[in-house]
Amino acid sequence: RNNQTLHPLSFIDHIVFRNYIPLLFFYNSSTNHGQTSKISNLKKSLSQVLSRYYPFAGKHRDQVSIDCNDQGVSFLVARLRCKLSSILQNPTGASLNPLFPDELQWKPMKNTTSTIVAIQINCFACGGIAISVCMSKSLLAFPVPGASLFPQENLPVFSEVLFVENDAVCRRFVFEASEIDSLKAIVSSHNVPNPTRVEVVSALIYKRAVSALGLSFKTTSFRTAVNLRNRTVPPLPEKSLGNLVWFLLVLNPSEAELHESFGAKDKDMPFVSECLKQAASVPEAGGSDDEESQIVTMFCCASWCRFPMYEADFGWGKPVWFTTSESNSIVLMDTRDGGGIEALVNMEEQDMIRFERDVELLQYASLNPAVGHGS
Repeated sequence: RNNQTLHPLSFIDHIVFRNYIPLLFFYNSSTNHGQTSKISNLKKSLSQVLSRYYPFAGKHRDQVSIDCNDQGVSFLVARLRCKLSSILQNPTGASLNPLFPDELQWKPMKNTTSTIVAIQINCFACGGIAISVCMSKSLLAFPVPGASLFPQENLPVFSEVLFVENDAVCRRFVFEASEIDSLKAIVSSHNVPNPTRVEVVSALIYKRAVSALGLSFKTTSFRTAVNLRNRTVPPLPEKSLGNLVWFLLVLNPSEAELHESFGAKDKDMPFVSECLKQAASVPEAGGSDDEESQIVTMFCCASWCRFPMYEADFGWGKPVWFTTSESNSIVLMDTRDGGGIEALVNMEEQDMIRFERDVELLQYASLNPAVGHGS
């Protein structure tokens, strides 16, 4: 264990919402390991991991640093009377939310004494297990110090932004690999000959949302998170943790421009740094007559595709399903076969009623199929 007591956060880490990101992994029962043995092994493994990734066992000292005080993480065990199959047949927020520790999913950290990580092991009557992890979004970049990549220096320390909850409802749409291939064939062009899965699915959701809700591209923006790890020179290690991301804002795009924006890789770190410096002076919506200030609706998207979620094998096999919980944005994840995409789309209820019935959307996506059917 390093003797370092304070771990500095990067500029990006301290401006993001300090809320808990929920992860949920489902595992079928196995005959070679009982639930009690699995829990014991998980506790042992967790203690070993925390001794190496020690800042996760600390607490937030303030907006810009972690106090590595070894206070530990929260570890809960819940035993359920239902079978795992009952959830996988019809996964809904009502059935998934109790599987997370202390209802922390997407909730803000209440104070600096809150643990950075909370874990709950859910044991089903059939022998199956669901492991949920709620991890503070205000994470540090470790082992690569984020503060060395995006130092605070003379940048302003913004007032902490709180995660705003709304009355959105969530729906799960599954795009099979064959349907994504069809989308790619439709949108491929000279300018974008090889659009990615994420590009075509994101573009379709954005386009159909604008249409179904009766909006305009001119006043509806699309913001997506961009992973900076493979855009630095040299590229950062893939196992670097933390908010090594920035956001791409697409305003009033043509379809080709939307795909080109998603695929752009020519922005270097000086460009990103300049964006950070300008963040303090971005005008508020409605504050002037320029086009950007007139944006009245924004769809926010985060892609977790290609994250190795289905490689999380603790000794009894890989997960049969990985998901997260309802949020206030659009989250894209791989299907188990790696070819399709599961999209969790969050909207206000009256908007979702129209969106989930959109005929063009449902030509390519299935609405909340059972796990293993279209996922």
